[in-house]
Amino acid sequence: MSVAGKTIRLTMAQALVRYLAALRVDTADGVAPLFGGVFSIFGHGNVAGLGEALYQHREQLPTYRAHNEQAMAHAAIAYAKTHMRRRMMAVTSSIGPGATNLLTAAALAHVNRLPVLLLPGDIFVSRRPDPVLQQVENFQDGGVSANDAFKPLSRYFDRIYYPEQLLTALPRAIQVLTDAAQCGPVTLALPQDVQTMAYDYPADFFAPQTVKFRAQGPAADELQAALELLKNARQPLIVAGGGVLYGEATEALRHFAERHSVPVAETQAGKSALAWRHPLQLGALGVTGSPAANALAQKADVVIAVGTRLQDFTTGSHSLFGQAKLLSINVNPVDAIKWQATPMLSDARLGLAALSQGLQDWRASTAWHALALEQANAWRATVDKITGQRDSVENRAAPALPYDGEVIGAVQRSSIDSTVHDIVVCAAGTLPAELHKLWRTSTPGGYHVEYGYSCMGYEIAGGLGVKMAQPDRDVIVMVGDGSYLMMNSEIATSVMLDRKLIIVVLDNRGYGCINRLQQACGGAPFNNMLEDCLQGPLGAPAIDFAAHAKSLGALAENVKTIPQLEAALQRARAADRTYLVCIDTDPTRTTEDGGCWWEVAVPEVSQRQQVQAARAEYEQARRSQKI
Repeated sequence: MSVAGKTIRLTMAQALVRYLAALRVDTADGVAPLFGGVFSIFGHGNVAGLGEALYQHREQLPTYRAHNEQAMAHAAIAYAKTHMRRRMMAVTSSIGPGATNLLTAAALAHVNRLPVLLLPGDIFVSRRPDPVLQQVENFQDGGVSANDAFKPLSRYFDRIYYPEQLLTALPRAIQVLTDAAQCGPVTLALPQDVQTMAYDYPADFFAPQTVKFRAQGPAADELQAALELLKNARQPLIVAGGGVLYGEATEALRHFAERHSVPVAETQAGKSALAWRHPLQLGALGVTGSPAANALAQKADVVIAVGTRLQDFTTGSHSLFGQAKLLSINVNPVDAIKWQATPMLSDARLGLAALSQGLQDWRASTAWHALALEQANAWRATVDKITGQRDSVENRAAPALPYDGEVIGAVQRSSIDSTVHDIVVCAAGTLPAELHKLWRTSTPGGYHVEYGYSCMGYEIAGGLGVKMAQPDRDVIVMVGDGSYLMMNSEIATSVMLDRKLIIVVLDNRGYGCINRLQQACGGAPFNNMLEDCLQGPLGAPAIDFAAHAKSLGALAENVKTIPQLEAALQRARAADRTYLVCIDTDPTRTTEDGGCWWEVAVPEVSQRQQVQAARAEYEQARRSQKI
C-alpha cells in the first residue's frame, strides 16, 4: 500500500473492507462499528482477493468462519434483527454453489426487511479463463453469472467491474441498508479479477463516519385524515408490527395505548412490543393468534396498523377485521396503502406521538376498554393453565407424549425470570404458532421468530447470530426435528466461537405441522411423517439428536417427560457451552384456543370425499374475505 498526497492505492477488495471497517453508529452503549464482522466461507472467487483484505483488517472487522453459506447469512440477518437493524454484518462466498447457497437467506432478508450485505465472488470480467470453474454459462448473454439470481432478491444490486465503482456503489449500499423504508439485503457481486485490481482512492473516502438513521414524521394532511378517522372511533384496536420494534417505538406504543384506552394485538414480527402482562395486551393476532386478539379484531371499528406489512397470517387472509376501517402507520408507502387503508407515512414512534398529541383527551369507549381488559386477563389465565402442565408420561392418561405448549412452559419455568433474560429463537413448523400464543416476554426483542419467510433451518444459525448480538442473554433455540435435520452445522460454529446456545429439539418424527394442514385440506397423510413416507427395507432411521449434537462439540441429552426436561434445562443453563435437549412430542396436539381461517387452496375436483368436503368449507370461508 502506498500513499501519494491525498490518495491511497488499494485493491478493490482492500478498499471495500477498509470502508466497511471505518463505519460507525451511535448506540445506547456508545459509538460502535456499524458492521459487527464478516461471515466467510472461502473458495475460489473470494479467498485470494477479499480474503487477503479481510486478513489485513481482522482486528477492526472480525472474520467468522461458518460451515454453511445459507446458515452464516441467517446468522448475520439474525444479528441485525437483534440489533433492531441498527448494526449488521457482511457475508462473503465463492462464485459457485457458495454464492447460490446464499439465495434463500437473501429472500428471507428481503421479505423480513432486514439488512445484510452479501459479497459473493463472481466470474472474471476479463473472461480470459472463461468458462471458469463453477461458472454458469448463459448462451444468450455472456455477461450473466449465477449472481444475477440475486437481483430480484436484493433491495440493491451492483456488480463491480472497475475498482473505482466502489466510490458510488458503497455509499448507495449503506444508504439502502440503513434506510427504514428500503431496508433489506444488498448484493455487491465481486468479480475475482477485479477484487485484485488496484486504484488510487481518495483518502477521505475511508475517514470514519457515523451513520445516521432517519426518522420521518407524518405529513400534516395525512395526520389530519388519521385524526378524523380515529376521533369517530369507539372500538379501536392497535396491531403492533415489527416496525414498532425497529423504530424504537415501544414506549410510544405503551403511552398511546394507556392514554387512549386502546388495546394492543401483536404480529409475529411485533411480538414483545408490549410487555406480556400489560393489562391492554391482547396477545398474538391472526392465524396463530389468541382468542382475545382475534375476537376484538372482529368487533373493532378502526384498526391502527403500526409498522406491519399485513401479511395473510396477520389478517386471516384478509377475513379477520370484519368491517373495520384501517389506518396504517408505516415508513414504506407500499405497506401504508395496503387494503385501502388510510395511510400515514411515518416512523412508528413519531407517528404515534403525533396522533396522541392531536387526539388530546379522546379515548376508546368505556365498554370497549372494559371488554379488552376482561379478554386479555382471561387469555393470560389460559396461557398459565396450558404452560403449567407438568404431568409426566407415567401420570398422563392419553395422549402419552407432551405437546409444544407444555414444552414452552417448561422452558420458561427453568429461568428465574425468563421474560426478561431469555431470547427465544424459532422459524417454521408448529412452534411459531405455539410460541406466538404462549411465549411470555417483558423485554423488546425477547421473542425472535422468523415467520415472514418461515424458513426451515433458520433456527440454530439464527440463534448464533442472536447470541453474537446479545452475549449476556440466554438464547433458547426451539426447533422441530424436521428443521434441525435441514440445517444444524452451526452448532459446531457456536462451540468454536464460544457463543453458547440452549437448543430444545421437539421430535415428533416428521413434519407434523404440514401433515395436519394436509389432512385439514382433505388429503391423506402422505410424505410428511416418517411413517407415511416411501421407505426401504431398513425403514425410517431412529435419529439420536443428542448423540449428533455431541459429535459437533455440544453437550446434549435426550429426555422423555416434562419434569425431566425441566431438570435438563437447569443443567443446560449452568453449562459452559452449547447444550441440546431433545424431547419426544405429540405430532397431533396443538393449542386449540385462538386462531382463525387461513386461505390454502383446496382442489376443486377430487375423488376423495374428504377433499370435496374441505373444498366446500373453503368456498364458504372465502365469502368472508374483504377484497
